[in-house]
Amino acid sequence: MFDFEKLEVYNKLHDVNVKVLKFLNKDKKIDVYLKDQWKRASISALLNLSEGSGRMSKQDKRHYYTMARGSVFECVSVLLLLRDMDNIDKEFYEEVYGNYETCSKMLLAMYRSMGEA
Repeated sequence: MFDFEKLEVYNKLHDVNVKVLKFLNKDKKIDVYLKDQWKRASISALLNLSEGSGRMSKQDKRHYYTMARGSVFECVSVLLLLRDMDNIDKEFYEEVYGNYETCSKMLLAMYRSMGEA
């Protein structure tokens, strides 16, 4: 087992990615550009977290955790836009939004736990 697989935040991001990707693969009414952007940002959050966990220096880890958190913010921006365009149902929106918010807080805690670079 890789170190990142043991992280609670990795597992939460993995789960939200599965939900989002399944949703996007089924939904045909969402703009292709927004769909692609959301996919890339969501996967990027997961991959940056994974890559960062394998880095040796605190500075490198902090960089990748920052990138992962930025990708989560990007996902939320797309999610908010889709909500406001009535392209997503309220229950799914609230679930995914809540998961992204939790992941963002966890990534920030990981960043802070690294101390100063």
